[in-house]
Amino acid sequence: MSITRQQALDYFNSADLIGLGFEADEVRRRLHPEGVVSYIIDRNINYTNFCTEYCTFCAFYRPLKGPQAKEGYILEFEKIYEKIAETVEMGGTGVLMQGGIHPDLKIDWFERLFTSIKQRFPQIWLHCLSASEVLAIAEYSELSLRDTIARLRDAGLDSIPGGGAEILDDDVRKRIARLKCRTEDWVNVHRTAHQLGMRTTATMMFGVGETMDQRVNHFEVVRRLQEETGGFTAFIPWSFQPGNTALGGRGWEEATSVEYLKVLAISRLYLDNIENVQASWVTQGLKVLEVGLHFGGNDVGSVMLEENVVKAAGTSNCTTEEELRRIIRDAGFKPVQRDTLYRTMFLN
Repeated sequence: MSITRQQALDYFNSADLIGLGFEADEVRRRLHPEGVVSYIIDRNINYTNFCTEYCTFCAFYRPLKGPQAKEGYILEFEKIYEKIAETVEMGGTGVLMQGGIHPDLKIDWFERLFTSIKQRFPQIWLHCLSASEVLAIAEYSELSLRDTIARLRDAGLDSIPGGGAEILDDDVRKRIARLKCRTEDWVNVHRTAHQLGMRTTATMMFGVGETMDQRVNHFEVVRRLQEETGGFTAFIPWSFQPGNTALGGRGWEEATSVEYLKVLAISRLYLDNIENVQASWVTQGLKVLEVGLHFGGNDVGSVMLEENVVKAAGTSNCTTEEELRRIIRDAGFKPVQRDTLYRTMFLN
């Protein structure tokens, strides 16, 4: 049974970090008694960096007009194929493909892209498009949300990542991303995908000035949808990276490692109806990642053969499969490679 809202708030205000870690680790051991920690080999492909939403926390995307527009791009299909071919050669099993909100990229563009990828790389799992992108495709294509997701699925989309969740509290969303979808919209995308037989992940980007109450609001939204559909495979929290962003330009300070470990542990306790919670090395680095495996994390995410969004904010942590496996062993666990649905590929 998960903790209550008040317990979550008490944990956020508590100075007993080690005790919190023990509590979260107990839930992890209950859900994953086999003592393994998983990872995936995949690639993040950003098919465009043009975007109309202008979020204050983002350093990657470019406007459609103005001086910065010359830095924007839309990848040619052949370039995407090249990136996927490299991923397959390096043992990758999937791609996470996301981009900006571009009004010229309608449903037919994505149908051609996904269908052609599956024809060339039938073994590759397509884990693509944030809720905001799906909603934009539906709007620009004059389709219902359900028809949009069904057509994307039929074209080859296998699952949907949780990107764009940020903090699922509309007061926060209006302040940091006033043009982005609201909480109810994000939920509707994931609910509809689950109803259509697709699995998705849930994410959380914290450290943008939200209150502890608003963080718990986020957990509660995710927990309720999981109770309704059971469609989330994992929950993935990470900290906002302020470098080169509008928020960072206002003197925003990055969340501390202690704060990250608290969020990770509390998410494990609050969301015990989601099987997997991922510890992040991309924003926190490898040392905190190892500690996070004792604060509820049972997965270390991706070797990530390519990553551009966090890097644009000035954070450039990197790793290899060998290093991730060593860190998992050093933490006392067995490393396993998995696919996007958290099925074990092999164990050694």
